[in-house]
Amino acid sequence: MSRELVDALEQLILTRHWQAGDKLPTEAEIVRQFQVSRTVVREALSRLQAAGLVETRHGIGTFVLEPRPAAMFTLDPDELKTSFEVLAILELRISLETETAGLAAARRSDANLLLMRRALDDFEQNVARCESTVGPDFRFHQEIAEATGNRYFAEIINYLGTTILPRTRLPSTRVPPDQLTHYLQRVNREHETIYDAIARRDSDFARAAMRIHLTNSRERLRRAQEAS
Repeated sequence: MSRELVDALEQLILTRHWQAGDKLPTEAEIVRQFQVSRTVVREALSRLQAAGLVETRHGIGTFVLEPRPAAMFTLDPDELKTSFEVLAILELRISLETETAGLAAARRSDANLLLMRRALDDFEQNVARCESTVGPDFRFHQEIAEATGNRYFAEIINYLGTTILPRTRLPSTRVPPDQLTHYLQRVNREHETIYDAIARRDSDFARAAMRIHLTNSRERLRRAQEAS
């Protein structure tokens, strides 16, 4: 149902029924119009946000963004073996970190939340300074694992280290320089969606947002493999 709702809303955006800058109907209005649950609506909006079609402004609403063409990525033939290894790690992360996000939402403390916030702020500042975002990116995922209160989640993330981030393993799949800022901002918007769900202790939405975030990385890598 979530996929069907995403398709319906995406079509309204791409056909310009809703123009860039338009405010989407409220969650309650979408629930009534499409006869779905609030959970389905939230997951659909999260997917649209992850796709860069909308953005949520806290306390105001969700607004349509100008649709952007998908960037093309390629792999050097010598990197194909590594790319399959990274894909395997991403599949592990989807299983592991989806549940991690749900548990973090249920168990996090204010101190955990503060450390996540600092990681996201550092990420944003590094984008503005054209500095590496790998450290803050990893720290964000690390702090979510810590927030579960289960040391084994944190130990697994720490063991994997920054190699869990595809852009540290496969240089040629990085976004072209002229699109890098937009790409990193999109990544951090996905992070913000996860953070917001954890902050309001919404375990289901935190799981959905984390799954979408990691699935985006997996699908981008798969497309690069197919192109190669």
